[in-house]
Parts: sequence; structure tokens; C-alpha cells
Amino acid sequence: MNSNIQSNIAELIGNTDLLRINSLSDLTGCEILLKCEHQNPGGSIKDRAALQLVQDAIATGKLKPGMTIVEGTAGNTGIGLALVAKALGFKMLVVMPKGQTPEKERMIALHGAELKLVDPCPFANPNHFYHTAKRLGEENESFWWADQFENISNSKAHYENTGPEIWQQTQGKVDALVSVSGTGGTIAGNSKYLSEQNPDLQTWLVDPDGSGVFTYLKSGEYVASGSSFTEGIGIMRLVENFKQARITKAINLPDQDLVTISRELRDKDGILLGSSSALNVAGALFAAAKMGKGKTIVTFSCDLAERSYSKLYNPEFLAGKEIQENNETLEEMYARYQSMPDDRIVTV
Repeated sequence: MNSNIQSNIAELIGNTDLLRINSLSDLTGCEILLKCEHQNPGGSIKDRAALQLVQDAIATGKLKPGMTIVEGTAGNTGIGLALVAKALGFKMLVVMPKGQTPEKERMIALHGAELKLVDPCPFANPNHFYHTAKRLGEENESFWWADQFENISNSKAHYENTGPEIWQQTQGKVDALVSVSGTGGTIAGNSKYLSEQNPDLQTWLVDPDGSGVFTYLKSGEYVASGSSFTEGIGIMRLVENFKQARITKAINLPDQDLVTISRELRDKDGILLGSSSALNVAGALFAAAKMGKGKTIVTFSCDLAERSYSKLYNPEFLAGKEIQENNETLEEMYARYQSMPDDRIVTV
């Protein structure tokens, strides 16, 4: 086949563009760059993990023709797995907690996967979506459970692909990597690879309210306060993928900041961000405020912005959360971050 023509849709995953965010770069004197993971065919960075999980399972014989892939997910990994499953000839069952955006539910259905919705509950509850997916995988011989949290094929996808892409695209100049963490695969694989290339790299983790990763890095315990409407971000337990992350700094930012930055980038740059991406970009602005001018900072556009429409871009939803759509300008936000005391930052 012509080398310029891919043989199936899964082969379109990866090799995404790196985009300069002009408004933030010009404001801070840093190069703030956005890895455009929404360009993946399933619309999110989770396509990469989905493909690696499946490829490795096929290679080891755990996933055989005719089997069904099952996974518990807040949405994007399920969409990525549904796409890869169809492309490679497998069935897909997605277990998802109720209350995620309807946009994600629709995408899973559009990709032809079966969707099982479960009531949201604490991880200790056996009916949690993670345990439900695991149980289904164990009870059915024809099912293979992907286990994105503990299966390190997740971080491998980024160590072998995303990280090298960033290094090549920046021509070996990366001073900081900024990322949220859900399963930990993205921040682990990228930080591990890029730290090996540049030992002075700073990796900033951005945590939303309601997640315990920030406090875990600060005190060794998972303790959360408040809540966030970001989906699939933050966790209250240590998992195998996250263990590999090379984190140097961690910060906690509120939902108000990601709403503010999403509106500012839309209006100034024409860039639409989903919730996770907005948190990443706010974190990149924070890192620039603390690191000073002349740095190259890379972060991720995790998924398509329309998947956050019913929450991040819904005035009624935001009003119910007492969040304002135009709370600050970028300049005010940057000045606030510059003046924020360093005790708000965890140094790992």
C-alpha cells in the first residue's frame, strides 16, 4: 500500500501538532506550547493509551480474535478503545459512571460500543465503575479487561511516542512539562522520557479540587477538599502508571481558573479548550509565572472542547456552581499567579 495511505483508522493515532499559544507566550515571555491531542481520530489523548493497551494485549496473547474488550472509564478512554476495537475487529463494552457529559455517552454509542452506566460511588464500593469492569472481565472468558489504571502499556504509549514527538518538535528545548493526571499514564510516560533527555526538566502536575494527588505529593496521604466538574482527572489512590511519573512541582487550581482561561483563549487565540485542557493551560500559565521569562513550556489539549459543552460552556451549569464566565483578564490572572505564595506549590 502507498506509504502515505494508512490501512486502518487506528494508524491515524499520534503525530499530533504542537501549537504556540500566542496570547500566553506574548504575555509571559515564555514559549507556551500546546500538544494538540484532540487531533487524534477519537478526539482525545486517550487514543494513544487505547491503541497501546490493545496492541500489547494482542502481542501477549491475552486478547484474541472474537473477544470483547471491557473497560471502566470516565469517557475518553472508552471512546478511544471503541475506535481501536472496531478498527482491529473486536467488540467493546464501556462501563461508565452516570453524570459524565452526555457528549461522551453519545460518542461511545456512535463508535458502536455497548455502554453500561453505573451509579457513581466511592472507590471502596464494589459497584464502583472500576470494580464493575474488572468483575465483568474476570467472570467472562471471552472478555479482556484493559485496566488502564494499573496496566503500564498506558504510560508506555507516551514514553515511546508522545514524549519523543515533543522532543523532536521542540528541537530538544523543553524546560517544563505541565499536565493533569487521571490514570497517570500521560504525565508518567512523557515526564520519564523528557527527563531522560533533559535532567533539568520541571514537570508540573496540576490537580483540581476534589482530587487527592496534590496532598499525596505534599504529605504522602490522599486527602481531597471541595469538588471539580473536570471529568476523569484526579484520583484518590496510587496506581502503577502514576508511580512512574517524574514530578518536580504540583499545584492545585480551582474550576474558576479553567473557566476564565477557556474564555480568554477562545477570544484571543481562537483556541477552544475542554475542561482538562483548560486546567493544563492554566497550569502552564502558573508555571510561567513562577519560572520567569525565556522558558519553553509544553502542555496538552487533551480532547475536543465540545465534550465539555454541557458543563464548561453552559452558563446555567456554571451559575449553579457560582462560577463567573468573565471573572478576570489574562493579565490579572497572570499577576495573581506571580504573587501567589510559594507555599501553595508542592516541590517533590
